[in-house]
Amino acid sequence: MPLSDAQLRSLKKGDTPRKLSDGGGLHVLVTPQGGKLWRLAYRYGGKQKLLALGAYPMVSLSDARARRVEAKRVLGAGLDPSAEAKADRVRRKALRADTFEAVSREFLAKVEREGKAAATLTKKRWLVGIATASLGKRPITEITAAEILIPLRKVEGDGNYETARRLRAVIGQVFRYAISTSRVSNDPTFGLRGALITPTVTHRAAIIDRQKFAGLLRALWDYEGTVETRAALKLMAILYPRPGELRHAEWSEFDLESTMWTIPAKRTKMRREHRKPLPALAVEILRDLRNHTGNRRLAFPSIRSPERPLSENTLNAALRRLGYTSTEVTSHGFRATASTLLNESGRWQPDAIEAELGHVGADEVRKAYHRALYWDARVAMSEWWGDEIVRLRNSRI
Repeated sequence: MPLSDAQLRSLKKGDTPRKLSDGGGLHVLVTPQGGKLWRLAYRYGGKQKLLALGAYPMVSLSDARARRVEAKRVLGAGLDPSAEAKADRVRRKALRADTFEAVSREFLAKVEREGKAAATLTKKRWLVGIATASLGKRPITEITAAEILIPLRKVEGDGNYETARRLRAVIGQVFRYAISTSRVSNDPTFGLRGALITPTVTHRAAIIDRQKFAGLLRALWDYEGTVETRAALKLMAILYPRPGELRHAEWSEFDLESTMWTIPAKRTKMRREHRKPLPALAVEILRDLRNHTGNRRLAFPSIRSPERPLSENTLNAALRRLGYTSTEVTSHGFRATASTLLNESGRWQPDAIEAELGHVGADEVRKAYHRALYWDARVAMSEWWGDEIVRLRNSRI
């Protein structure tokens, strides 16, 4: 005979457990401690089995009956309700564990193991921290595009359009990592690509006029700052590397006899070793610098600590002291200067110039060309550029 709510409420504990059936294998087990536990007896694979459905009154009579119906449906599909219930508990536990914060920690650890630069890691941790403040405790499978838009709009509302764009990109990277580790099936940031304000592109200030560049060179060679800063500024003009590549350079990277500077992969933007020929003018400056910092690991140590490199602010501040504003020239701008004037000279193949700048071609063949085929051209070009700097510096154009 089916049970009733009144009957269930009136049940009292006894000295021994007892069962009261509701039919179809569903029954309530009354324990000596007073518990009223729902159980479903069924057969699967020729064996008698028992499925726990919860305790009364947290699981009501109608809920228990609904769970009986669902278990019968699972049985009808040829599956074991107990095994399916266990798998569902595992899935729910995984949902609670796989929060955005937990998955993003795994993602950052992976990025670190891949050997990304310290500056890159710092930026990603900062951006992930912004996202975690809003999304951190949410199961990553339940996060929607609308939820992601909340922290993006907050950053955008402060006028930080580029930061908002990068934040969306990093959140997308976390989701794509979650896809690759079978936690989610899609990246909700994909649909947000057109939702943010496009930032105005501001190119790093650079002097690309020969006459103005000649004036800058004369100012650099007359600069009266520290030995390290003077040498770094001159080499930025001669070698036009990325500022971080030069500032963090170690003496072990320079072969002054073979006139080559080998920048390790961990410090290049493209994450591959980059070799630069050293013209005679650069070798002369480095030999002089070695008399001052050659007994240290870093070629351009900070005056505050020999184990820390010069900062980019130091180089830009020196340019400001020379009378150049941030809208006229920056340390990174020497790359644009060299690229423009080398191309305008008409002497050098554009691919050789791109190779010297450390840019990667469109495919593996172009990469191979950059590394090998253009080396001789790059050596000749570096010497010509060094001589050109001397000519410009001594000219009165």
